[in-house]
This record gives sequence, C-alpha cells and structure tokens, in this order.
Amino acid sequence: MTLLLAGRKRKRGGRPPIALHWQEGNNPLPVRLLRAPRAPLSRFEQPHPWLATGPAAEPFDFCGHVRRLLVDIVARCAALAHVDVSRLLLGMTRSRNGRPHGLQARVTPLRLSPRDPRRIDGEQVQRYYLDHHEFYYLLTFVLPRFLDLDFSEKLITLFHELHHIGPRCDGDLRLADGRCAWHGRSRRQFDQEMARQARAYLAGKPDPNLHDFLRLTFAQLQHRHQAVAAVEVPHPKIIGPS
Repeated sequence: MTLLLAGRKRKRGGRPPIALHWQEGNNPLPVRLLRAPRAPLSRFEQPHPWLATGPAAEPFDFCGHVRRLLVDIVARCAALAHVDVSRLLLGMTRSRNGRPHGLQARVTPLRLSPRDPRRIDGEQVQRYYLDHHEFYYLLTFVLPRFLDLDFSEKLITLFHELHHIGPRCDGDLRLADGRCAWHGRSRRQFDQEMARQARAYLAGKPDPNLHDFLRLTFAQLQHRHQAVAAVEVPHPKIIGPS
C-alpha cells in the first residue's frame, strides 16, 4: 500500500529541517531492536535449521535481508528493472496492536511530483541522506505484523510496493489509469498481477538463501536470534515554502 506524507502542520520549535543526514561512521541510521513477549515454541513451531537467517548469536538483520532479496527481484523481473534498490531507504514502524489485519508496508516518495494534486507551489519533502547518497523513497514495513504473514503474502507484498515506484525511479510514484491512481481500474486485477509476478520469480529458481527468512514468523526469528533489528527513521514531512 502507498501512503501519503505526513501532514503540513508545524510542530512547536519552528520549521523542520529540509534534510536529515546520517553517516556510516559516527552517526549511522538508527536501528531498533524488536522483542515481543513470547511463550516457548513447541517443537513443531521451532524454525527449521536449514532456513538461512544469519548468525543465531546476532539480532536478525531485517532490512539487510530484505534489501538483498529486492536486489535479486528487480534483476529477475523485467517489469521492475527500472527500480534502483540503492535509492530505497528500508525501515520499520511498530504495529500498534496485535491484530493480523491492517497495513503491512508502505512506500513513501521523497519528492513531490508536479502531477501530484497534493502539491502546493514551493513545498518539498524532507530529503534523506546517508553520507552523500540521497534516498528517493522510504519503504516502511509494519513489524511484527508483516513477518506474521504467510510466505506467499510476504513476497507478494514486496512486489506490490516495488510496483508503486515510478518508471524513472526518481522519487515519483507510478500513476495508473482508472478509478484508482495507485492500482488502476481494478484492485483485484492488480493483486492478481502481483501474485503472478511473485510466482514467476520463484519459478526462476532464485537462491533460497535470499528468501528463506520469509518462511519464518516474528516469533520464530526471535526464538533464533533473540531480537529482530530494523532501521527506524522519522516519517518524512512536507516542508512549506520559506
């Protein structure tokens, strides 16, 4: 699902910064460790040892695993060949409740397109940088909820969000013809196409080590790694004209 940007209200203390900067060395992207109260897993629920998720002695690197998988997906799927994964900042937001249904992921453009009806002259979106590298999109996953989907739903969700990225991967979103700018004439047909692309990707026999982690739930990953680690950054704000 594609969500809109944060509102135009200004917080007390003045205008938000036009850019947020992080550095690989002394100011890295902020990482949050997620843990949830848990009951012991039965022997039937424990993760299969052959599913690769990284060193068990370290927290599970959610964003790192997703990024490697996305790189492989866009390399294999012609419809997504325009996506430059290096321009995607991957992050998380915490589920507000334990319900399995609701928002799973969202892609937020970090540029305001001239075609965007929400755009007001002179406004711009906060820019996000790691060292001198600028991100054009923020791809946010709702955890633990996303990880508690079944394998196919997780993979389809990835295709869904990647498909929203504009054809030039320049910070704009793909707009479709039809009733809905995001999904075209039929949301059902859109979902069926995303499922077809996900099946085609698996039929190409990608390295299972890239997507094995999608077969595990949050509880199973926590059981193996003690915690799930993911980048957590503020949701970008729209900055009004000076």
